Amino acid sequence: MARHLKPLVQRWSSRVFSVELDGAPVYFGIREKLRGATVLPAVFSRLQKEDRCYSLLVCNWDRIRGDRFHWELRDKLLKDLPPGSDVATMSSFLPDEKGSLVKGYFFKSRAENSPLIEGILSDLEHTDPVLVCSYSQSEDGQQWTQSLWSHAEKKQMKFYVVPSEAPEHHPSALNMINSDVFYSLDEACDVLKKCGDIIPETQSVLRMLPSRVDARRKPDFPVIVIEGLDATGKTTLTESLRDTLGATLLRSPPQCLSTWRARFDREPPIIRRAFYAVGNYITAEQICQESAKSPVIVDRFWHSTAAYAIATAVTGPVSNLPHDGSEVYCWPSDLLQPSLVVLLTLDPEERTRRLRNRGLMKTDEEQELDHNKLFRDRVEEAYRRIIGPLCITVDASPSADLVLQQVLLLIRAKCHL
Repeated sequence: MARHLKPLVQRWSSRVFSVELDGAPVYFGIREKLRGATVLPAVFSRLQKEDRCYSLLVCNWDRIRGDRFHWELRDKLLKDLPPGSDVATMSSFLPDEKGSLVKGYFFKSRAENSPLIEGILSDLEHTDPVLVCSYSQSEDGQQWTQSLWSHAEKKQMKFYVVPSEAPEHHPSALNMINSDVFYSLDEACDVLKKCGDIIPETQSVLRMLPSRVDARRKPDFPVIVIEGLDATGKTTLTESLRDTLGATLLRSPPQCLSTWRARFDREPPIIRRAFYAVGNYITAEQICQESAKSPVIVDRFWHSTAAYAIATAVTGPVSNLPHDGSEVYCWPSDLLQPSLVVLLTLDPEERTRRLRNRGLMKTDEEQELDHNKLFRDRVEEAYRRIIGPLCITVDASPSADLVLQQVLLLIRAKCHL
């Protein structure tokens, strides 16, 4: 077993395992000794008598390469595994211990496919930074055991699978800071700099980095950010505000990054989020320049970057989000703060109707918004929980003119324009 894996394995029986089923995490634990009868964990209760299960956890402590390998591994498994393997996202963590989360995949197999699958897993274990486990059930089907592979030591460590209660915090919250959401320009830049050998385009992005002074400077004129899901009327409102107030209109991510958006949208979350985080700092510099001359209206800013990242990293209902007041909702200390943030909200059916009429190409996250109510709920709640500054919610259902008048009243009250 590789040296860097030994500390993880030494506390193996203290870890909790999470498998995504039907869009929400299901948990189980393991024990070296079994004390009395146990309830079958939900992830195993729906399996057939002849089924076997396997898991792969990616344990590369270089988080850039590890996340990229994890991202690509799913495609490899879907291509190489037999049909019906039902590959599901999986993670393992020590409850409430930051930095303990490792990610991977969980899948099942019919007994006749086990030799094929174990050959694939054996090859991966020998060449890649993964921990492999197999799961088998007792004759009566009432107990499952986990076998942790270690070909280097020519043995398997066996544990009993037991139920586990849901942790106080969703496991993704343990690794969210400066991984899913970035809180400083330095942290985001550090990720992109480490990608230079695998993503040549990062060099072009880094050359556009703003000056540190401008990214923090207090604006001379008010800066109003308009946030909201797609098709809530942000474009119409921001253009109307620009014309009414004689303001400058900016968008985040900025136009200067549009050439590379599609490239970074194909990357795993840590790289993609770092790219969009840098975009906020470039926008901040543009805000500073323009706010010296007039009010500035911004179509999306850090709230969107953070809300979508948090809602994507955490699965299941809104209650799985980091608790209200958590540090993950705090505004970056080195990023310009707007004078006012307005969050447009809209009935889901009306938003869907507007999207159909637009007929534009959507990102993966936008498509997820369309068919996943839980995801929509998480995004909107994450928006509301961000502090410094808070979002002020405005119902976007009325006519565009009425929404404009309502937002103008807010601007005059809060920004004295």
